[in-house]
Amino acid sequence: MNILEVIAENKIREAIEKGELDALPCKGKPLKLDDLSHVPEELRAGYTLLKNAGVLPEELQLRKEIVSMQKLIDCCHQEDERDLLIKKLTQKILRFDLLMDNRKVNSTLSHYKNKIYRKFGGY
Repeated sequence: MNILEVIAENKIREAIEKGELDALPCKGKPLKLDDLSHVPEELRAGYTLLKNAGVLPEELQLRKEIVSMQKLIDCCHQEDERDLLIKKLTQKILRFDLLMDNRKVNSTLSHYKNKIYRKFGGY
């Protein structure tokens, strides 16, 4: 154990002994851990911070907007308004597709970069 781990363990032990952790919400219940396997490792901390702050990542926000717009289009009976909504929907779908394509490219590049580093004695 390094020095920081020892200090942290001691602080936790002291807090337990003083009873400072007795009133925590959900005490004694299992933690609900998020499945972040679909999120690149270097973005997981940021996603968790955004989620805890109530902010959605751009692709999830776009997905919600796309679903809402599709429902609006289904209910719209005026042709000119419907055409405008379809145009906006198309733009949102294109933006969403670009974000998802970039994620796939970055993930794939990262995967192969790691393989290359390992092969040549990197990490």
